[in-house]
Amino acid sequence: MNVSGMKVLVVEDEGLVALMIEDMLEDLGFDVVASVSRLADARTIVADAAVDLAVLDVNLAGESSFSIAEILRKRQIPFIFSTGYGLSGLPDEFAHQPLIGKPFSKKDLQETIEAALKL
Repeated sequence: MNVSGMKVLVVEDEGLVALMIEDMLEDLGFDVVASVSRLADARTIVADAAVDLAVLDVNLAGESSFSIAEILRKRQIPFIFSTGYGLSGLPDEFAHQPLIGKPFSKKDLQETIEAALKL
């Protein structure tokens, strides 16, 4: 799968985790166009940003990222969820969305993204 130049948005509230995800994405050939830690900032960006994919932390400082996922779905932009709280707990509307549990490897991230891009 050729991902060179694909633009990715990272939504993650833990700074070190965000940096790790950004590094992994860049190693895989993606272009990280934005990395945000707050729900309001993410909402602003996803409303009209030119992105090809998003990596969404499920829990952003106590708020869920599901409203961001809704916007991405409406814009037909693929996304994956990441979570440190186990692989259950997604609402029914996102039950089939690719999900990766933290901590994860670059290989895990790549496989989860490939699943999202095939949906």
